[in-house]
Amino acid sequence: MEINVKESKIPRTMSTQHPDNVNVPAWSNGEIIDGNAEIYEAYFAYETLGCQEVMWDAEGKDVDTRVVRKLLDKYQEYFRAHIIGKDVFLTYRIPNPRIEVVERKVVVETLQNIPVAYDVAASFYQKDITPIFEVILPFTTDSRELIWLFNYYRKTIAADEEVALDESTTAKDWVGSFKPKTIGVIPLVEDFDSIISVDKIVTPYIDTVKPKNLRVFIARSDPALNYGLFCATLLSKIAISKLKNLEKTRDVSIHPIIGVGSKPFRGHMSPENVENFLSEYRGITTVTIQSAFRYDYPVEQVKECVKLLNDRLPNGKPTSVEPSEENALLGILQKCRTQYEGIIELLAPLVNSIAAYVPQRRARKLHIGLFGYSRNVAGINLPRAIPFSAALYSLGIPPELLGAKVLEDLNEQEWRITQKHYTNVTHDLGVVGGYVSWENINILMETTDKTAARVGMNQEKLDIVLTKLQDDLRVVEEKLEIKLGPKTPSQKRHENFANNFLIAYVEREDDEAKKSLVEAAKLRKCLG
Repeated sequence: MEINVKESKIPRTMSTQHPDNVNVPAWSNGEIIDGNAEIYEAYFAYETLGCQEVMWDAEGKDVDTRVVRKLLDKYQEYFRAHIIGKDVFLTYRIPNPRIEVVERKVVVETLQNIPVAYDVAASFYQKDITPIFEVILPFTTDSRELIWLFNYYRKTIAADEEVALDESTTAKDWVGSFKPKTIGVIPLVEDFDSIISVDKIVTPYIDTVKPKNLRVFIARSDPALNYGLFCATLLSKIAISKLKNLEKTRDVSIHPIIGVGSKPFRGHMSPENVENFLSEYRGITTVTIQSAFRYDYPVEQVKECVKLLNDRLPNGKPTSVEPSEENALLGILQKCRTQYEGIIELLAPLVNSIAAYVPQRRARKLHIGLFGYSRNVAGINLPRAIPFSAALYSLGIPPELLGAKVLEDLNEQEWRITQKHYTNVTHDLGVVGGYVSWENINILMETTDKTAARVGMNQEKLDIVLTKLQDDLRVVEEKLEIKLGPKTPSQKRHENFANNFLIAYVEREDDEAKKSLVEAAKLRKCLG
């Protein structure tokens, strides 16, 4: 059943629609980017910024399935010189039918549009061009999901052309051939067990479909939300290493994609940190260029960084996780996860209350279910990773530091292994340490009764979580010798806005709170 998707260059930079930008681009009609603005955004990512790929996201939001037609109609000169599907790429992310039950038929709608896009491109270019030939499946946990998706397209979408309409006419005779005949499936692994066993998930798909190239998408934001910074970073390293080892035993080239945001909590992929990022995440082929990267930095700086990434990726071999290290890493991960979950369970009511002030940047839909578009962590509901981290930065409590007391619990060997596989840990925590607001923490400690009433949570639990938070900060200062608190003029201004935000929030001055939250986000160059 070898896949027929033609060999092509593997894109290095993937523009995505993650809503982590604080600044609204000048070409957007409003604060929420949607509709035709997203069509222009795709063109802008290709033509102006130099991104080689755009992820067209049907997971959790309405999306224009006629994107290829609109791009070719509106920007003919560019796309005649840059063939979509050959020089630049468009990749759908679809809902996972197992998870998003209400949206499962969106999968059908999206897949049905792939042959439509093919016909549009073939007419535009006057030759056979496949503009869309891969789709991303989020929340992949089982190889069968990948095979089901591959076979669904092959057997029900492409095979529709053979349906007999009467004794002498097939669907192909009436509406033409359905191309491409097959599509590639990109698994997106997001939960602890799936990331750590990604090799076992993709192996049956490789054996069944026999692709020459396989792209595997490793989430970095949701694992940070679910398990904390240390777990998310180490999990991604384990996954990249396992995929490299799998490549040696199968006749396939595996190309990891990593989904990262601007600040360390979500991967530390910003124009200010490109070199450190490339040294940290060795062995990847493609990196996401999210909205804050594109819109919260000067456009010339963004273009230079995108070009650098296009030139430098893939960036060498990953640091191998030796078999002797894997058990130790599992122990480290469990310690980190337990410490993080212990604080986040208590902090959740405050975070959820603050997250309501984070401005929307995309027209997200809220689904019903375990995951939906809020997240369930350790049995509690949390907002998505972006508003979650935005809420904490706005309080002057960087999410990177939650659960950091675990560093005190690691023995010498565990700490050595952690540093080996998270090489920039001190740098990353040093960067966000400047956003710690001791003044806000003191205000919270002194007004737990009033704050707890404002949040609608138990005062005793707020007291406990603030004590735990102080332990996390103490350990970072002692173990890593990082002085927490604002150092630069920008960080001091950030603390001023964080102070204003907290006071306005407690006093229910909503307009002032929202204004202060946005101004602080502008200084750190992202929402979350």
